[in-house]
Amino acid sequence: MTPESILKTTFGFDAFRGSQQAIIETLTRGTDALVLMPTGGGKSLCYQIPALLRPGCGVVVSPLIALMADQVAALRQAGVAAAYLNSSLSAAEQRAVEQQMLVGALDLVYIAPERLLQPRCLDLLNRCEIALFAIDEAHCVSQWGHDFRPEYLQLAALAERFADTPRIALTATADGPTRCEIVERLRLHEARQFIHSFDRPNICYRVAERGGGRAQLLRFIAEEHANEAGIVYCLSRNKVEQTAAWLREQGIAALPYHAGLDHAARAAHQRRFAREEALVVVATVAFGMGIDKPDVRFVAHLDLPASIEGYYQETGRAGRDGRPANAWLLYGLADVVQRRRMIEQSESSEGRKRIERHKLDAMLAYCEICSCRRLHLLRYFGEQPRTACGNCDTCLAPPETWDATEAARKLLSAVYRTGQRFGAQYLIAHLRGERDERAARFGHTQLSTFGIGADFSPRQWGSLIRQLVAYGYLDVDLVGYGGLRLDERARPLLRGEQALRLRRDRKAHRPSARIKRHTEIAAEATPLWEALRALRKQLAAEQGVPGYVIFPDTTLLEMVARRPASDAEFLALSGVGQKKLAAYGAPFMQVIAVHGADSVNAVGQKYKSTGNLKR
Repeated sequence: MTPESILKTTFGFDAFRGSQQAIIETLTRGTDALVLMPTGGGKSLCYQIPALLRPGCGVVVSPLIALMADQVAALRQAGVAAAYLNSSLSAAEQRAVEQQMLVGALDLVYIAPERLLQPRCLDLLNRCEIALFAIDEAHCVSQWGHDFRPEYLQLAALAERFADTPRIALTATADGPTRCEIVERLRLHEARQFIHSFDRPNICYRVAERGGGRAQLLRFIAEEHANEAGIVYCLSRNKVEQTAAWLREQGIAALPYHAGLDHAARAAHQRRFAREEALVVVATVAFGMGIDKPDVRFVAHLDLPASIEGYYQETGRAGRDGRPANAWLLYGLADVVQRRRMIEQSESSEGRKRIERHKLDAMLAYCEICSCRRLHLLRYFGEQPRTACGNCDTCLAPPETWDATEAARKLLSAVYRTGQRFGAQYLIAHLRGERDERAARFGHTQLSTFGIGADFSPRQWGSLIRQLVAYGYLDVDLVGYGGLRLDERARPLLRGEQALRLRRDRKAHRPSARIKRHTEIAAEATPLWEALRALRKQLAAEQGVPGYVIFPDTTLLEMVARRPASDAEFLALSGVGQKKLAAYGAPFMQVIAVHGADSVNAVGQKYKSTGNLKR
């Protein structure tokens, strides 16, 4: 067997993408590798194919046992002998998997890190022939990262216990310092590194000023993603529960997911999300790692993420199939205050807090940027792209900027003259000359700054305050009552030594026609499309697996476009190998044959435009 033959006959793809082939050859030769590849870029094939080529069983270290069953089901659909070892199996089932490993009957086995490191499991591995170790989600080893898992630190022991077995560490998000940590902590000093572009061109990145958060979310889902799968991230468990309940009241199928739910409920909700096609999960960051569902059409954040790494990891769960998807974020001043308070009130060391402040500042800069968001993201991860993407909100509808120098000086003066202890709402009322009991009691109606901003609306002043806090001209008193204070950076602005241009807030723009066109099926193609989806759903239900394990949407779209009528034509579809041809070729071609040829032209051009298929 060759890598190319396995790629085609087992997994149904004609050619490797990017560095996949070089990674596979490196691992097959017995050399360690570190792979950074964006979500949906095809990381799994980089260790699955070497595991089939090398003698023995490939061991995949995966942090989330809830997804192992689906990962194994997908491999079995392709004809790969795969299994998993975790607490969901009975003692008898675990013994059966262990026996299969001992006799060499498995190509791949998935194991959680905490189980792998138990003496009993290590003893089992010592008695088996191991083809390789694949450490997925390797950024979990970073104590400064967004998904730190203490048990990952112990995986360095594999380098000593299995010195002759190649290891591959894989992640979708790791900046330079995190990459160094992975190398150091997993003892991959001799590993060959493969650093791919972090770009996900099919994702449209958008940031909107928070207004009526829930109403904005409902409008976004109803107008752009009706009857489509998505993830909504919230900061607190309470907000997750309330948002999920509210969406259900509005007629949208939604489930909550957070660490406060019992294990059975979390597993059930994750299982439903994997198997149902139009379900929205509202979650804390406890949900998502290792999500394999390819047809997530949007990821929405109702609260500000703590870092670019976390944001990129979470948004990367959208559009894994390469079809267009949205990453949509709501953001306001309260987010900045809340995130900074969480950092300062944590029990972390001062060094850890300093790093978290830096990461938050980078996230704020991303939200306030006036230029291409994708360029900003890629440069954060060390890439140097030169061309704007044309597929983010700042490219599709460039924001207006304005000379905020004079307004900012008025605001900063008001902060200073009122004693640097009042919050945004009081300062806005003060600037607009609104008299109330507090203003009179403190004597602030007599200050020179009282009423000097009456020409600005509360929304305009709120936008200015948010941006001055984000850019560090103003600090928030996180110990007291959230009063605004001048930062040292405000001095040159107050003195007239510096000019300031800021973005003018606007309501979130409607999606462009270009975005919408790729996400719709022409009316004349809909009957065949729906018939294929119905067949997939039936087959998946009979086997107890998610529909995408049978075929992802990209393959169904290709069926509609190409109308295969023979085994050879069906085998030419992306994602169809010999096993799937034998299992599903006949029923799917029968459905295609029932429908007329009128849908061919309707879908053909649309399908070609999606381009970026998952490998």
